Amino acid sequence: MEAINSLEAPAAVGPYSHAIRTGDFLFCSGQIPLDPTTGEIIEGGIEMETRQVFKNIRAVLATAGTTLDKVAKTTIFLTDMADFPAVNGIYGGEFGDHKPARSTVAVAALPLGAAVEIECVVDLSE
Repeated sequence: MEAINSLEAPAAVGPYSHAIRTGDFLFCSGQIPLDPTTGEIIEGGIEMETRQVFKNIRAVLATAGTTLDKVAKTTIFLTDMADFPAVNGIYGGEFGDHKPARSTVAVAALPLGAAVEIECVVDLSE
């Protein structure tokens, strides 16, 4: 196993790596909408938070030498399912024609007061 930590993504808020590469898979820890420079949740509502989450995911994937095109599965965590349409629209734009398997889960709370968190599993075999 190899731990992946990106200098372009926000520092982990706990004892974990941004991602772990094992065999042909990369398991990415959930990203919340932290600004990598300030370490604070970005402001501007669910759309801005979701866009920041994807910036952070792309930074982790780039450090691992891969892209969103290789994502096989995502899990989205939302504190309010009323935000689903906005998140879903941005998600669709980020992935384009690539449509990984996905689960979306409503949760009571997320770290540091985030409204959205996304984790992913990447297939590195191709």
